[in-house]
Amino acid sequence: MKKNTAHILYHISVVVMSAAIAFSLGDITRYVTRKVLLYWSFIENQELFLVVTEITAAITLIVLINVIVRSWGIRKRSYMAKVAGLFRVVPARSFLAKRRLKKLKEEQGAGRNVMIISSTGFRTFADPAGDLHQVLRTCREAKIMLLDPLKDGVIARAKSLSDPAITTEVLRDQIIRSIDFLKDLKAHQKNIRLKLYHEVPLLKLAIFGDYLCLQHYPAGLNVRNMFEYVFRHAKDGNLFGLFYQYFVTRWLDPAIPEYDLDTDELVYRDRAGNEQKREQFNEVVMEY
Repeated sequence: MKKNTAHILYHISVVVMSAAIAFSLGDITRYVTRKVLLYWSFIENQELFLVVTEITAAITLIVLINVIVRSWGIRKRSYMAKVAGLFRVVPARSFLAKRRLKKLKEEQGAGRNVMIISSTGFRTFADPAGDLHQVLRTCREAKIMLLDPLKDGVIARAKSLSDPAITTEVLRDQIIRSIDFLKDLKAHQKNIRLKLYHEVPLLKLAIFGDYLCLQHYPAGLNVRNMFEYVFRHAKDGNLFGLFYQYFVTRWLDPAIPEYDLDTDELVYRDRAGNEQKREQFNEVVMEY
């Protein structure tokens, strides 16, 4: 009963207010009209005021059009990035952005399968400060591809860099340290597999969960100075699937041997994964 009474009173109050506004509309219109005419009679002969008003209106219109055009361009680029699966772009010198990305890698890599292509892997995961150091300790399984320290790809990569501190010996030493780190993980019952490719590195790629991080190795430039692109998997397909397939194709290439972390042998397999032959890996002896 109380609810019905309140409902009726609400409708009555709305009708009364509507009627009041309707009856007072004429007086409000006349008042506004008188005020407008009063001000217009004052400013219609003020040429300076008219010029200022015109300029202000023109500037406002130009700014408004530029904002609309720019917003449309940003929206269009945002849509293209979304379609491509691009989730984030991290500048090399942005400390906060790199820190957030490292946290994302650790969260997404924990308890999942991880796939990595790198040159030496030292600053990527062997170094305790590396972005994927903790990821490899908490992941379920890892498939990793590094440069073969005994092949010409290491020499070509070192020569392409302008930094005199980065030599072939330095790169080889970093690869050996990365292998030692992976051996330690394998000794602690981690499911780690390693393959060694011989050509000059092209992409630095890390896949974990529904995310993928990508950088490229340009000739003459250190990969640490390059932007890092983060792609996210989508059901309707995007570039995530392309780079994922790139890793799988490389991993199944019979020309790229697997490094047996237990026996220090190179194991050659066919595309079906069947072992074809083994070769002893001659560990590089570094000069200190």
